[in-house]
Amino acid sequence: MTTAAGRGTLGTLPEGLGDAIRDTAAEIAALLSGAADTGIAVPGSEWTVGEAAAHLAQANELMADIAAGRERRHGDGTPQSLAAANALALAGFAERGADPLAAMIVEHAEAFVGAVAARDAREDREPAAPGEPLHTPLGPMDLATLGSYLLTHMLGHGWDLARALRRPHMVDRRRVELTFPFLITAMPRVLDASAAAGLTARYEIRLWGGASFGVTFADGRPVVEARTPERPDCTILTEPVAFLLMALGRRGPWGAMARGGVLAWGRRPWLAPRFPTLFAAP
Repeated sequence: MTTAAGRGTLGTLPEGLGDAIRDTAAEIAALLSGAADTGIAVPGSEWTVGEAAAHLAQANELMADIAAGRERRHGDGTPQSLAAANALALAGFAERGADPLAAMIVEHAEAFVGAVAARDAREDREPAAPGEPLHTPLGPMDLATLGSYLLTHMLGHGWDLARALRRPHMVDRRRVELTFPFLITAMPRVLDASAAAGLTARYEIRLWGGASFGVTFADGRPVVEARTPERPDCTILTEPVAFLLMALGRRGPWGAMARGGVLAWGRRPWLAPRFPTLFAAP
C-alpha cells in the first residue's frame, strides 16, 4: 500500500496506474516549465498551450474531487456537452501562466492518488461492500476506471502540448495499456450512432506485444469486452501510440496505416479503417 507521498501499489488501482498518473503529470509539467509563450496554438485544436494546460489543471482537480467523494457535475456525458462545459470552465479561469499551471497539474494528480490511498486505508480498517459508482463526466465508473480516465485524458493533452512545444511526448506502450479500462467503458458511451448504423461485425483489437480487447456490433449497437470474440471478422493489430492517438481523434486511420502502425486481417479486413470513425472522441 502507498501513501499520498509515497510510491507503490494502490489496492484500488491496477498495478502501475498510480505511478503512471504521477509520472505523466510530472512530465507534462516539465514540458510547460519555463515556456515563455503560452499563446502558441496547439496543432489541430482551437486552444492555445495556455488554454490546454489550464484545461488539464481543471480536469485533474475535477477528478481528484470525484475520487475524494465530492460531487462534481461537468456536462451530461455527451461529447457536445463536455465541449460546452470545458469552454465555460475555461472562461471562468484566468490563469494561463506555464509555471503556475504546471504546478496545479502535478498538485491535482497527486491529490487524486492521495484520495485513492485514503479510500484504500479506510477499506483496510473497515471492510465493506463496494459503494455506488462514481459520477464522472462520461457516466458512472468505479475508482480504477476513473484513474484510467485521468491518465488517458492527460496523455491526450500531453501529446498535444508536446507537439505544440516541439518536445518529446510521454505516450508509451505501458501507459497505453493502462488506458484500456477507461476506453472499454467509454467506447459505447461515445458511439457515433450514424456512423455505426446497421453494422454487424466482430472486431479484435490488439496492441503490438501487449493487451487486447473485443468489440462486437449487432445492427449498430456495440458491446466492448476485455476478452476478444471468437472468429472475429476483422483483427486490427496496432502500434500502441498509434492506437491511442486514433482512439482520441489525434490521428486518422489512413495516416496510421501509411506509417505502418496498423495491420489488419480476417474475413473482412476492409472494416479496419472504419473502426476509429465509429466513435466520437470526447
